[in-house]
Amino acid sequence: MLLLSIDTSIRGCSVAVHNETGLLAAYDLFTDKSSSAMLTTLMRDSITHAGFELSDIDAIAVAKGPGSYTGLRVGVSTAKGLCYALDKPLVAINTLQAMALQLAPFFPGHLFCPMIDARRMEVYAAVLDENNAFVQETQAVIMNEHSFEDLLAHHKVVFFGDGAAKCKPILEKHSNAVFPAIDIKPSARTVGQLGAIAFEKGQFEDVASFEPYYLKDFMSPAPRKASTLVQ
Repeated sequence: MLLLSIDTSIRGCSVAVHNETGLLAAYDLFTDKSSSAMLTTLMRDSITHAGFELSDIDAIAVAKGPGSYTGLRVGVSTAKGLCYALDKPLVAINTLQAMALQLAPFFPGHLFCPMIDARRMEVYAAVLDENNAFVQETQAVIMNEHSFEDLLAHHKVVFFGDGAAKCKPILEKHSNAVFPAIDIKPSARTVGQLGAIAFEKGQFEDVASFEPYYLKDFMSPAPRKASTLVQ
């Protein structure tokens, strides 16, 4: 198995290559518009530096969301285009589930709540256990002082991701709320780990109909009203 993985859920892009032995190559770039400008370059470089060509891959795994509307659209469109061109299957992985996998080995016995900023006091969040199973499914949460209080009453919960910073002043009063000092971003490394499992189980998407998991409809800014001329 040779798997190419892509994550463009937030600003920037992440690419990784895995085989049955584990991670072979990975590139991360977290700058504005890098998903549209650099994604294909990072994919080419990661495959080349792993010692293969694009035609050698067996499948493509992509982070399906939630996340940035534009970023997800770029990543999924690129992945689908490659699947069509190379006649390869597509694997789709929940962004938040892949994020939780990054921290699970370091906090045994904890629950994990990855958060992606959704503007104002809203976040895209899910809660997973140390085995990467969902305790609470992915949802858009408007944060307040009662958010996650039932879970925090009985479990230590690790909050992380770019949405966790704005939630920390609300949640840190709970003794069971944990906020790691390190910055955790979505990564193709763990998308690939979960993608390899899905590949072995034959859990493939229909390339023609697959769409990103936006979670919410895209809301463009309201157009400004034309000013009234005073005569």
